[in-house]
Amino acid sequence: MNTNLAEIRSVIVEREIAHPPQKIWRALTQPHLIEEWLMKNDFTPVVGQRFDLRADWGTVNCKILQIETYRILSYTWEAMGLESIVTWTLTPSGEGTRLRMEQSGFLASQEQAFQGATFGWQRFLGNLETLLSRTG
Repeated sequence: MNTNLAEIRSVIVEREIAHPPQKIWRALTQPHLIEEWLMKNDFTPVVGQRFDLRADWGTVNCKILQIETYRILSYTWEAMGLESIVTWTLTPSGEGTRLRMEQSGFLASQEQAFQGATFGWQRFLGNLETLLSRTG
């Protein structure tokens, strides 16, 4: 496949969240919490581990690429012809944590997937913030 890197796009969502990185990390890595804000899953936080995210519309096949506890979580995200990488970066800030989510790997021909992810991640992060505000 001859793909011009300039044609590959990312969805990036950044939020300032008034909770410590440790609390956000739990929500990103504990299956019962992931299910509350993202999707049903069989997540295990081990590099190289495969897991699935399951929704009414189908399944996302994933593989963990990188884990730096409380700092970075990265995994593949493969669904409906899209092969991408999701990377979460947690940076402590004065008010709590700067959370950055980047999903990279959208080809120019995948406009519908790009738009869906742009909308979907805003909703998922809203769900995550709601979960964080009601858990200890």
